[in-house]
Amino acid sequence: MIYISLYEIQETQPTNSHYRTLICSSLILATTTLINPFGSDMNCPRDWPEPIVRVQSLSDSGLGTIPDRYVKPPTDRPSITAAAADVNIPLIDFQRLLDGGDGDVDPGVLEQVSEACRSWGFFQVVNHGVRPELMDQAREVWREFFHQPMDVKTAYANSPTTYEGYGSRLGVEKGAILDWSDYYFLHYLPSSLKDHNKWPAFPSSLRGVIEEYSEQVVKLCGRLMKILSINLGLDESCLQNAFGGDDIGACLRINFYPKCPQPDLTLGLSSHSDPGGLTILLPDQHVAGLQVRRNDQWITVKPAQHAFIVNIGDQVQVLSNAVYKSVEHRVIVNSNQERVSLAYFYNPRGELLVQPMKELVTPENPPLYPAMTFNEYRLYIRTKGPRGKSQLAIGESSAKSPR
Repeated sequence: MIYISLYEIQETQPTNSHYRTLICSSLILATTTLINPFGSDMNCPRDWPEPIVRVQSLSDSGLGTIPDRYVKPPTDRPSITAAAADVNIPLIDFQRLLDGGDGDVDPGVLEQVSEACRSWGFFQVVNHGVRPELMDQAREVWREFFHQPMDVKTAYANSPTTYEGYGSRLGVEKGAILDWSDYYFLHYLPSSLKDHNKWPAFPSSLRGVIEEYSEQVVKLCGRLMKILSINLGLDESCLQNAFGGDDIGACLRINFYPKCPQPDLTLGLSSHSDPGGLTILLPDQHVAGLQVRRNDQWITVKPAQHAFIVNIGDQVQVLSNAVYKSVEHRVIVNSNQERVSLAYFYNPRGELLVQPMKELVTPENPPLYPAMTFNEYRLYIRTKGPRGKSQLAIGESSAKSPR
């Protein structure tokens, strides 16, 4: 296995040293260990800074007020600047795309996806090729897992080294304000990282259901990458090749948002943009919670029946040189119903340098971001936790600075 030290990164990429130094120094002030390019962030601390408290246990205890650790600053609370209830992200029907087979891409679908990516960074897609029954099964086996006895779940407890397993916090800053959620994180691709022994054994159907679900979602991601490439005026395989061709990363985070006695004071997931390439979200069919930021307002997404919610991640924003933009989003909770969602992250291979595609860079449109591997980039959110789009802002500032 190959490892790259932070010292080597800064010395072998001098043109990017300002950006890399800013990111890396902000992430790992007290560590000098290594980055594993295959996905294990070895320079993250090996344990959480404080004892882990399971949010589901807090909810089930019947407490009337939430602990201070979960109370957000007033400006971050969900009651601020909510948008009109009738506004929603675009809904796109992929049936014509499926009818045309893999060889043809319907111009109407292309145009709808292009407009959604440029204007929103989010859209819903129906008739996408993933069986509705499988979507329901995937959501419900995870709901069943989160209702297993606590000792069954904690047998899969995660650490900040890889995040793989059962978790209850993002970021490793001691004393940080936490989100009202638990989660489970697992790898699907590359196959060298996939380990069914790290997937829950209960319920007994979970591993088989999620294996089939993952295969179908990854296939959908491939179709979307093709559409995004064509809409950028590139060869249809360009973005996929920039991710690593067939050798890419795909991982799943299952979010469990327990009932909350004071939903107006906290969030299920703080505002952030996704650090990866594409995200395919299977929402809770009956409980809304995802909010998308648009024009300084928060729009609550209303999921369509058996739709996936697709959003642009930071890596696609970088590759497209900001033609497509990732968008901040967050999750609200409620006092009456729990919520389960499945977020599939389709990412570049960890050790590949990601930078604006040369076909999209001109003297009039210079590159907005320096090159950086995805392994380096995602350390920001894994270490700091979700914080808007601050990691991209650092890159933009660095690219514009004279060297």
